[in-house]
Amino acid sequence: MGVHHSHAHGHNHGHGHSHGHGHSHGHGHGHAPAGDFGWAFAIGTLLNLGFVLIEGTWGFWTGSIALVADAGHNLTDVAGLVIAWIASGLARRSPSARFTYGLSAASILAALANALMLMAAIVVIAAESVRQFVDPAPVPGLTVMIVAGIGIVINLGTALLFARGRHGDINIRGAFLHMAADAAVSAGVVAAGAILLLTGAWWVDPLVGLVIAAVILWSGWGLFRESVAMALHGVPAGIDPVAVEAMLAAQPGVARVHDLHIWPMSTTEAALTAHLVMPDGHPGDDFLLALQHRLAHDHRIGHMTVQVETGTGTECRLHGGHR
Repeated sequence: MGVHHSHAHGHNHGHGHSHGHGHSHGHGHGHAPAGDFGWAFAIGTLLNLGFVLIEGTWGFWTGSIALVADAGHNLTDVAGLVIAWIASGLARRSPSARFTYGLSAASILAALANALMLMAAIVVIAAESVRQFVDPAPVPGLTVMIVAGIGIVINLGTALLFARGRHGDINIRGAFLHMAADAAVSAGVVAAGAILLLTGAWWVDPLVGLVIAAVILWSGWGLFRESVAMALHGVPAGIDPVAVEAMLAAQPGVARVHDLHIWPMSTTEAALTAHLVMPDGHPGDDFLLALQHRLAHDHRIGHMTVQVETGTGTECRLHGGHR
């Protein structure tokens, strides 16, 4: 994670301990900021919205729950793309007096909203598939195959737009996973259409609807779990809090670490606050800058605030013994 500009401050106070603050605002290190993907969001949204209209219309016209379910799945992804796109724009807004970190946390809300929509889509598609089992209707297999085949091309093309950034941002990964899963689902619908065409087995259509619901659950559960954890300020995936604490404790002059907190500021940035007990006093700005650099490059934590204490016992009174 690159440190483009940084600040380190040391302030000595009369009550026997000092505070060091370091902030770094670089985010490279394999991260692809969502701002680079505006064109991908635009193209993906337009392509998929057009396809949803075509697939939904044909699905209702032919009575195919597989096509309707696939269109519903695609529609949740279009909504997810739009939400992630808006969030990526908000994340680039400058900090203000009220929103001192800026609006980068909007990307976490977007990921959570996206995951919740996926869960809602599962319920609707599964319910409609069960209803189709109870009240079956004939479905034209060739039409299903042609429409779903178009879906494979559009979904694969959209997934490739996001492939480059899928390792750096949960929202970009969410977009990539959704589109890749949609391509797989559309392939399943093509296969179902072929079986319908060759055998006339009506039950294949609602069965594919249930399979689609299962695919959405499989592809979306990780996104749901991680976005909920981020919304609850859990330590971001990929950061080991035990390793971070051990690294801080191993720094020269550090006797003890307490009140360590690591949380996500957005889907790509993490922040840390910690109290370092250093009996020999404040180590100076060079120590803070080196620590900041280590956190950014070794642990992908770009924003650091450290409080240095001399260990005279005041920290226990101040913090109630919290870790």
